[in-house]
Amino acid sequence: MIYDSNWLMLVLTLPQEGGSIRVRVWRALKSLGCGVLRDGVYLLPDRAEQAQALKAQADDIASVGGTAHLVQLRSADEQQHEAFRALFDRSVPGNELLQSLEAARKSLSTSAAAEISRQQRRLRREVEALRAIDFFPGEVSARVALAWDEFVATAAAVLSPDEPQTRVGSIARLDPSMYRRRRWATRRQMWVDRVASAWLIRRFIDPEASFIWLVQAGDCPDEALGFDFDGARFSHVGDQVTFQVLAASFGLDADAGIVRMGALVRTLDIGGAIVPEAAGFEAILAGARERGLDDDRLLDEIGTVLDSLYAHFAQAAREHSP
Repeated sequence: MIYDSNWLMLVLTLPQEGGSIRVRVWRALKSLGCGVLRDGVYLLPDRAEQAQALKAQADDIASVGGTAHLVQLRSADEQQHEAFRALFDRSVPGNELLQSLEAARKSLSTSAAAEISRQQRRLRREVEALRAIDFFPGEVSARVALAWDEFVATAAAVLSPDEPQTRVGSIARLDPSMYRRRRWATRRQMWVDRVASAWLIRRFIDPEASFIWLVQAGDCPDEALGFDFDGARFSHVGDQVTFQVLAASFGLDADAGIVRMGALVRTLDIGGAIVPEAAGFEAILAGARERGLDDDRLLDEIGTVLDSLYAHFAQAAREHSP
């Protein structure tokens, strides 16, 4: 009986004189997460992304005088299937990453802001790299995901003290016309959720908004619309960060570009599914803060970056729409 499991096998030979070619091919196949059956024979699960990547490698090998055959096959039985799956056990690198995440999390309270941002970018790359080749996620994968979210949340708390507590409840739909030419208030020295929320307010909700940057949340004037602090009119609800709550409140959550930006803000603010563009945005924001920009200048400068991100996400959504 044929066990229902599909695989891709790449069988290759390389030119004898091509030492640099061998290194390049080996690194490429390792980065793809290939299992090694023997020298020159590599295995991946038969999935569209992996098939495309192996086809590109086969073409590259042929272009330098080697030979490469890409073969589809199925496990002959359950025993072979489990043997093949064992080639993709990521427990060892997963446990090593867990140790790195825990050590980094414990060091956050004594680290400077720039070092925290560097650590977060480095660890995000490592988490992304492991996820990309973790074809059969298990318990260790779940623990890595949890540890990453804990690290992100701890880093956000250090970089942006007094983060609001989430509250339980629904998000009411509001009439945007009732929220024009208003004063909006949030805590000063903005980080991801606050600066993105301020951009969203000015760009889509209240173009003539004025902003107050609070030393303490309790300083918020009664007439001002507070956001992203405990007791604010707009703050975290359930698993939604303030940016997402504002978008839902004012009917912006039907905009695919805004939805994607909300995911980016969420992953940087409280963790969650990794958005590839998040690391770059975080680096730019950290650099702007290191330059000592006040909050008005920070919003102006980062607002331009967010304009470009929104255009990027909106275009990507249009390209992938049916």
